[in-house]
Amino acid sequence: MNKELSGSAKKIQNFLIDNGFSCEVKELPDSTRTAEEAARAIGCDVAEIAKSLIFIDKATGNPILVIASGANQVDIKKIEHSKGLHLVKADGKFVKERVGFAIGGVPPVGHNEKIMTFLDPSLKKYEWIWAAAGTPFAVFRLSSHEIQKMTGGEFIDLAVK
Repeated sequence: MNKELSGSAKKIQNFLIDNGFSCEVKELPDSTRTAEEAARAIGCDVAEIAKSLIFIDKATGNPILVIASGANQVDIKKIEHSKGLHLVKADGKFVKERVGFAIGGVPPVGHNEKIMTFLDPSLKKYEWIWAAAGTPFAVFRLSSHEIQKMTGGEFIDLAVK
């Protein structure tokens, strides 16, 4: 494992270990805040980045996590129509308070509360994908087949065509 990880990255590494996943959190010198930055810093295709986006369900006020391929734009209306939700994008304060991480470092796991999660099926095209690990400089690699087990998420059509 890396030298000592920062607080949020260490929290994700511990979550992964405690839940039986062998993924290793890595902190990089370059920013991974956006999918494009992450792909450059890692040296992979932007489509292999599992970007985490937080929305708010207007009916309940609860956070909703959407994990999409970095190459795809999310079509909120598709999610709303297929799941009967009314979503709005969460601001930084909401994300930090309810999810526990700053925008740009939101991981797919290890949140403050259980979050309903929707997954982009196009992530299944890749053997390996990369996800944020709690900070805008930390990532971990996981099998595309692990993401559903790891998050309890549901694969749904959510990309803009």
